[in-house]
Amino acid sequence: MARPIHLKDHSSDAGIVQRRVVLASLMVAALTLTLVGRMYFLQVMQYEHHSTLSENNRVHIQPVPPSRGRIYDRNGVVLAENRPSFSLSITRERVPDLEQTFTLLGSLLALSEEDLERAQRKLTQGRRPFEPVPVMFGLTEEQIAQIAINQFRLPGVEVQTSFVRHYPLAEHFAHAVGYVGRINEKEMASIDQVAYAGTHYIGKTGIERFYEDILHGTVGYEEVETNARGRVLRVLKRTDPLPGKDITLHLDSRLQAVAEKALGNRRGAVIAIEPETGGVLAFVSQPGFDPNLFVTGISHADYGALRDSLDQPLFNRVLRGLYPPGSTIKQIVALAGLDSGVTTRESRVYDPGFYQLPNHSHKYRNWNRSGDGWVSMAFAIARSNDTYFYDLANKLGIDRMHDYMTRFGLGTRVSHDMYEESAGLMPSRAWKREARRQPWYPGETLITGIGQGYMLTTPLQLAQSIALMANRGVWRRPRLLMHADGEPPQVADTPANIELKNPADWDFIIGALEDVMHAQHGTSRSAALDAPYRMAGKTGTAQVVAIAQGEKYDSAALQERHRDHALFVGFAPAEAPKIAVAVMVENGESGGRVAAPVARQLFDAWLLPDPEPAAFDEEVAQ
Repeated sequence: MARPIHLKDHSSDAGIVQRRVVLASLMVAALTLTLVGRMYFLQVMQYEHHSTLSENNRVHIQPVPPSRGRIYDRNGVVLAENRPSFSLSITRERVPDLEQTFTLLGSLLALSEEDLERAQRKLTQGRRPFEPVPVMFGLTEEQIAQIAINQFRLPGVEVQTSFVRHYPLAEHFAHAVGYVGRINEKEMASIDQVAYAGTHYIGKTGIERFYEDILHGTVGYEEVETNARGRVLRVLKRTDPLPGKDITLHLDSRLQAVAEKALGNRRGAVIAIEPETGGVLAFVSQPGFDPNLFVTGISHADYGALRDSLDQPLFNRVLRGLYPPGSTIKQIVALAGLDSGVTTRESRVYDPGFYQLPNHSHKYRNWNRSGDGWVSMAFAIARSNDTYFYDLANKLGIDRMHDYMTRFGLGTRVSHDMYEESAGLMPSRAWKREARRQPWYPGETLITGIGQGYMLTTPLQLAQSIALMANRGVWRRPRLLMHADGEPPQVADTPANIELKNPADWDFIIGALEDVMHAQHGTSRSAALDAPYRMAGKTGTAQVVAIAQGEKYDSAALQERHRDHALFVGFAPAEAPKIAVAVMVENGESGGRVAAPVARQLFDAWLLPDPEPAAFDEEVAQ
């Protein structure tokens, strides 16, 4: 049986299609209106906002670091300069395989694992992948040649020229001038980010750190046009940076060379001051180190060798070395006795070779065990008689000694521009109660009177104390800076001058110090032989290890580093001082035989004509 045939309703299908077309047209119209409205909102209503964003996307401000100011000695010898240096830079976006590139660099340049790790760390610190990041500094000619020959194998690797800090005299002024190094995270958090934009280095120690603001300069800027990836297309505007100021120090390279040669290979410190100005003429802390090692980053091996050395080359003995001053402060004790009225110039003390407090059995020994008999003040200073000063210290008491010593700068920071300086220690009753929770004992007063016991001073403080004696109490803060681009430093907070009840006491004490050098009984007469000028000074010996009661000091029985330190302070010419010197020779034992001859060579070099000036090398001589 045949099935019935159904005819299709075309009119119904056409209606469905028509409705769908109308709906789609409405949706298109709505979307078009939305798009037009959005375009109107963005391009008309928010035109200023988006035009600013577009300009910022196109134009960037890049910092231009300033050149660091140079440092000179008083004669124009360069102590710190900026030298061109070849560095290896890597642009990360141009390097297809960083690991392979570093492996190749290691073999071509003979780099150690430590060098490669340091370079990789520096590369990760780069912010933008299209910016070259310096990862190695101070490339040699051979290394540059290797990179040039293999350039086709090292995409993204290039040699660039930049200026880095250089210290021509290396270790000779390391402790005075200091050094710069790369800015670390702690410093980055504290410095002005705008002022140091584009700068990688900052002063770490010494003059480089103290005068950082002067030496650094003012950053400049470039307004550059970039593409969408941030690559620079052209420079639109440039504001040049202002270089840091060049500074000149009071230091004298020739005198520094004399001091180092006189000290020889011994550990110690020498500092010379011009009494009239307070300018530091020589600043030797021996042994030293090469500050150039620290500029671009010192290796672990090099730093470990410096850090672990028994001779402590990184230790600034002039500013941070704390030593008992020994007999180098006896002239101050004598002056305190005269000015306070507890003794007179003519008062004498009998010395049997020791001193005893009333009702005490302990004997405080004189260095001359046989004794010097009846001793006057002038003789006691020249002879460095301990018994006389035990007696005088007992009469003065610790409170008066503390007052006079601090007026001479002992136990206080005395410098103007040496931030690393230690304050030292001038003990007192109050200090011992607070620090030791103990009372002050009379015997401690006696040994303080000869510069032993708790008392600790730096070589700089000793130099300042003898400069004050040369100046007859007029204070001039020791300073390294002579001027910055012709502008002298403003020295503030200078202590009050030392005024005596009888100003003639200055001449008396200085006369006794001259006897130390020129009298037959003076402890340093051998150092002044044949001198064409008069000098004044005081020798000293500082104990390193205690000697038991009744025992004698035996140098041969002690290890070299346990032997006494040798000290000397002095100035010349005695009648019109031009130079004051403090010398400390670690474990040198005798101030008169070891330390005083060092000072004599400085006196001669500064006061007498020298047809062949001492120098570190030909560069300094020129």
